[in-house]
Amino acid sequence: MTTRRKLLGAAGAAAIVALSATSAFAENVTLKLHQFLPAQANVPKLILDVWADKVEAASGGEITIDRFPSMQLGGKPPELMDQAIDGVADIVWTVVAYTPGRYPSTEVFELPFMMTNARATSHAYWEMFEKHMKDTEFKDIKILGTWVHGPGIIHTSDPVETPADLQGMKIRGGGRSVNSLLTQLGATPVGMPVPAIPEGLSKGVIDGTTIPWEVTAALKVPELVENHTEFTGKALYTLTFVLAMNKEKYESLSDAQKAAIDENSGLEFSVFAGGTMADSDDPSREAALDNGNNVITLDADQTAEWRELAQPVYDKWLADMTEKGIDGQALLDEATYLIEKYTPQYVK
Repeated sequence: MTTRRKLLGAAGAAAIVALSATSAFAENVTLKLHQFLPAQANVPKLILDVWADKVEAASGGEITIDRFPSMQLGGKPPELMDQAIDGVADIVWTVVAYTPGRYPSTEVFELPFMMTNARATSHAYWEMFEKHMKDTEFKDIKILGTWVHGPGIIHTSDPVETPADLQGMKIRGGGRSVNSLLTQLGATPVGMPVPAIPEGLSKGVIDGTTIPWEVTAALKVPELVENHTEFTGKALYTLTFVLAMNKEKYESLSDAQKAAIDENSGLEFSVFAGGTMADSDDPSREAALDNGNNVITLDADQTAEWRELAQPVYDKWLADMTEKGIDGQALLDEATYLIEKYTPQYVK
């Protein structure tokens, strides 16, 4: 009996030590979240901080997420994805189009006049990410959210009412598809990350930019150009985003810590993020109007003219996908179907 008690006591003590070691190992994980916008911009303030706060709370204090805005950890915005893959940052938020051609399947959502609204398109994006991209194009990284912004708008020094008005203009385009469209319409696309837009406009390096309303206030775009062109129905374009995490860092977490991240990521978070960006469009639009700016809203017939001229962008994208060994038409059909399927549930 004494021997048995001693053995049980030793086993119990060993279990306590093991549990204590596990508990100690799981404590005080600090993750670095890196992104390119100022801390007061809508995405960090209304999306990334909300997500990070929820993860910290769900972890019971075991996870701390340090936030580094405006590329404070160094590098340029197009380097963010590799920073997450290489572990320079643990988590990044980035524009997928900053690495053109590297994640080609995401481009299906960026094609001209594909998007109905950001929530429906973000829902479709997450679904297709899980089905087609998770274990292929994004196999080297842990993706926590996939979303798009609200309708892309043209902001210019001179008014743009017809495609011909873009002839000869130097316009900052956000991604391959919108750049291809700008070229098709006779403009010269200029590649530059979002934070460089104000300087580009003020110095005359560009005559205008394509971005959603949401980010115009933080960049002071309505103070730099006076004309804004928006469309009726499906959006001129949108861009895809990811919240991405270093895979090894994620795998090093305890099960409870992983759960704190997982339960605040995925489909619901992606729809929230896309919707929050889109909901921030109206206040920025109103601010431009209050500033006395000229907002041009093209009607359905005028928009149809732009859509017809955009067809070569589709043809080129499909050909590019074929060259990469990807069935672009299947992706296009599925994305179109899913966006149409989810649009009614997200119409306000």
